[in-house]
Amino acid sequence: MSLAQLTRRHAMAVLIAGAGAFAAAAASPVAAQSVLRVVPHSNLAVLDPIWTTAYMSRNHGYMIYDTLFGTDENGKVKPQMVDTYSISPDNRMYTFKLRKGLEFHDGKPVTSEDVIASLQRWGKRDAMGSALMQFVARMDAPSPDTFRIFLGEACGFVIEALGKPSSNVPFIMPKRIAETDPFKQIEEHIGSGPYIFKRDEFKPGDKAVYLKNPKYVPRAEPPSGTTGGKRVFVDRVEWNLALRDAQAQVNALQKGEVDIIEALGFDFYETAKADANIQLPKYANYGLQYMARFNHLHKPFDNPKVRQAVIAAFSQEAFLRAQVGVKDLYKPCGSMFMCGTPYGSTAGSDLQMKSNMKKAQELVKASGYDGTPIVVMKPTDLASIQKLPDVAAQLMRQAGFKVDLQAMDWQTLVGRRAKKDAPDKGGWHMFLTAWQAFDMWSPIANPTMDTRGEASTWFGWAKDEKMVELRNKFMRATDEAEKKKLADQLHARAFEVGTHVILGEYQQPMAARKNISGFFVTNGNIYWNLKKD
Repeated sequence: MSLAQLTRRHAMAVLIAGAGAFAAAAASPVAAQSVLRVVPHSNLAVLDPIWTTAYMSRNHGYMIYDTLFGTDENGKVKPQMVDTYSISPDNRMYTFKLRKGLEFHDGKPVTSEDVIASLQRWGKRDAMGSALMQFVARMDAPSPDTFRIFLGEACGFVIEALGKPSSNVPFIMPKRIAETDPFKQIEEHIGSGPYIFKRDEFKPGDKAVYLKNPKYVPRAEPPSGTTGGKRVFVDRVEWNLALRDAQAQVNALQKGEVDIIEALGFDFYETAKADANIQLPKYANYGLQYMARFNHLHKPFDNPKVRQAVIAAFSQEAFLRAQVGVKDLYKPCGSMFMCGTPYGSTAGSDLQMKSNMKKAQELVKASGYDGTPIVVMKPTDLASIQKLPDVAAQLMRQAGFKVDLQAMDWQTLVGRRAKKDAPDKGGWHMFLTAWQAFDMWSPIANPTMDTRGEASTWFGWAKDEKMVELRNKFMRATDEAEKKKLADQLHARAFEVGTHVILGEYQQPMAARKNISGFFVTNGNIYWNLKKD
């Protein structure tokens, strides 16, 4: 039909649509757009992916920010925002050139000054970033599209750190935003990534909305992990933050009211698997690891003997059977670095893997535990870990501990675990969580291996000088055999000190309608390359 045949109203609509893709995305009715409706694994309350390690904040970050490097599905680091780079012969100067077409959502170009400010902030919060900054003498920007990193001493993990794919990810923000105190949350949410955050539609506990960034220039390579072309084929992504009941999520998926359930409840795995309209796409090569984290600052967990007693009490099978249940989706593993990874180790793990409740009870008595009630934080709205605190409380009580199980939503827990207050003053003793493989497999990336006390970057603030020494040696090592030896020593020491408790590994299934295509292995939750038929 020609424009002359259209009604005046339709003609006006056509003219408006021709004004530009971004204007159309902002002005057109939602019903006229291609909308991907996702039920994420949790609520989104913290919008600063550097301030917290929460995966919801990380996933939000991947929607709107971009990274200098990415890590593909096999763990190989590749350039993303970076076009080319070079390393000096003495391995102490790295020069990076940004690729063309990088632009923030406010229309300003991405510059090297933005990159440097972003890396500096990330380096004060992330375990691997903090490790890298111990070697960085300075950074500079000789031109708007070129930046350099000068090392005071050579180390072998610069590119690996810049391509870190999971929490905390070194996302690049505008300089004025990146200069925010790293221990305060940012207030603007502008990136250069494939989606634009609709702050005016954001309602914590209800929904988060992202629009396609029409000015984003993707790389030419196919997507893999966090690398390759970030091509967007939908106009709008809506995260349904209100739908927290697992049964209600499945019902909505079956009716076509939502397109994707990011973390399918384990109890509904067989139901979804049998539904002809539902697919269970593979999105990860590696699993996740459950863990319990101690607060090392306060009694009784300031005593390593008390921590060891808990480790002995925590049978992995009990946690995995209760939380996951589906035998095909979980396995016990005695490695803090994940089983099957380059540094996978069981050194020192006999304390947990070959223990029993009688041994744990003996250790509790020998530890000098004084009966202090253990404050365990329990999330009420995160199905993938919701049952873990109940199992922890039961096992600790059997071992001889008193337990104060306190229920709260996950985002409240995320905020509370950052507090160093005494447990009876609003603080905590223990929380339980899950980590993806790429966060755990390296002694540098693994945040539990940072044992610098209150200077540590992750909650719990473990302190042990011997682990600090071993980790520093690992950072400087270049021989793989030497690195593996140091990783084993670090692993054994972590069990001896009782930094945390590993609770086994599992695969988290994702469920989607059959009309959604383009899934690829990301080892996380990423929403580019997807099409909705």
